Amino acid sequence: MLRAQSLRKVYSTGSEDLVVLDGLSLRLAPGESLAITGPSGCGKSTLLHILGALDEPTSGEVELEGQNPFGLGTRGLAAFRNRKIGFVFQDHHLLPQCTVLENVLVPTLVSGGVTPAAEEWARGLLERVGLSGRLSHLPWQLSGGERQRASVARALIHKPPLLLCDEPTGNLDAASARAVKDLLQALHGEIRNILIVVTHSLELASSFSRQARLREGRLEEGPERSA
Repeated sequence: MLRAQSLRKVYSTGSEDLVVLDGLSLRLAPGESLAITGPSGCGKSTLLHILGALDEPTSGEVELEGQNPFGLGTRGLAAFRNRKIGFVFQDHHLLPQCTVLENVLVPTLVSGGVTPAAEEWARGLLERVGLSGRLSHLPWQLSGGERQRASVARALIHKPPLLLCDEPTGNLDAASARAVKDLLQALHGEIRNILIVVTHSLELASSFSRQARLREGRLEEGPERSA
């Protein structure tokens, strides 16, 4: 279960405080997914960073599987993010000097090293995302859609209970965007984790059973209608 309660995020701009999140709450159970839309600058990425324990709220609580990540200390927080949360960003963030297989295995290096089971799972993921023939390729040898699919595999290497995606199709052409969307939802259905995507794409958002719009620091559930 993911629970966020009364989240506030306030930035001091010198002359006044900028309130980005204002009492936002949400709950998601394993197997549920949510698409969040809203205009640029409304706080979508800020919310995702807080849910992913990359940024701390000004006030409010976040719990994943009954655990508050912000009470763990620096080392415990890093281990929590590594094992419990997968991230897919608009830019793939693959390491240019590493092969596709090595990139997918990078998160295991900080949690005990690469084991035969981890490598087997990584190879299986890459086959599942259609990259079994690209294991030894470097990122520059892949298309944009292939790089993003590799980043999805990397995000799932630990089978995290929470997968967070920040504009995962934003840099892709229409065909690649549909492929990544279908892939995310198929793997979510198989692993039964919690999936949250923030996006400007109403087409992507409309494919989710739960949709919400971030408005004035809070979530309004229900589909966003195009103008």
